[in-house]
Amino acid sequence: MHSLNADLHCHSTVSDGTLSPEQLAQRAKACGVALWALTDHDEVAGQHRAAAAARAVGLDYLCGVEISVTFAEQTVHIVGLGIDPDDEALCRGLAATRAGRDRRARAIGDSLAAVGIDGALDGAQALAGNPEMVTRTHFARWLVATGFCRDGHEVFRKYLVRGKPGYVAHQWATLREAVQWIGGAGGIAVIAHPGRYKVSGSEEWALFEEFKAHGGRAVEVLTASHGDAEVARYAARAREHGLLASRGSDFHAPGESRVDLGALPALPDGLTPVWSELQARIARAA
Repeated sequence: MHSLNADLHCHSTVSDGTLSPEQLAQRAKACGVALWALTDHDEVAGQHRAAAAARAVGLDYLCGVEISVTFAEQTVHIVGLGIDPDDEALCRGLAATRAGRDRRARAIGDSLAAVGIDGALDGAQALAGNPEMVTRTHFARWLVATGFCRDGHEVFRKYLVRGKPGYVAHQWATLREAVQWIGGAGGIAVIAHPGRYKVSGSEEWALFEEFKAHGGRAVEVLTASHGDAEVARYAARAREHGLLASRGSDFHAPGESRVDLGALPALPDGLTPVWSELQARIARAA
């Protein structure tokens, strides 16, 4: 069970990836993935396409989403796995979150224009496959393509993080809302890439405890941004808090993402994989 090549976190053109759901299904299959989930940011519009594409290539599939949450004055991401993408409460909540994304994108464009970078909003919108899902990643790609920065790392270092031009604070969904939308849609909520959050030890403890109190049940132990130390840390967190363990590359684009689909190692021993409790929600390949 631990050795199953499950990749339960990636993004398509429906949010901020560069491949369509169909192209991702083909790539996942070619990379040896056995169980796949598409988890676009705050959007489920690609789920039926992804499920159909997975069946077409003989790949087991879980419907998924990644919801933006504000916790301790920063953005935290909660992945939902095994959801019903047509659940009304989930879809209403995601629509409200996407409306906030549009306001933030416009504010980012204004902030960059104020330091002499004109046309950023139009440029980011042109790169977005979904007009409701203009993200910081789209701004970063435009800033690289137009020569303002050498790569995405420079973009985020100089422009799109707290205290820099282009950073816009935003109030996303609450942790309670995200976990309850996912649970109400029949899924399991997962704390995504916890090693990325700049929180104190006490704040991280509070995140895990509040998450669990609201019904959250899993944590992403293996992901592209976790080195060996983070894997060990969050494996220990999973055991300590009684959480299931998840695994996902957070793949966005060929040549851009740190890890390709299906390229992560197996989960550490002593953990219960999240997919072990989602068997009834897996869309089996024909």
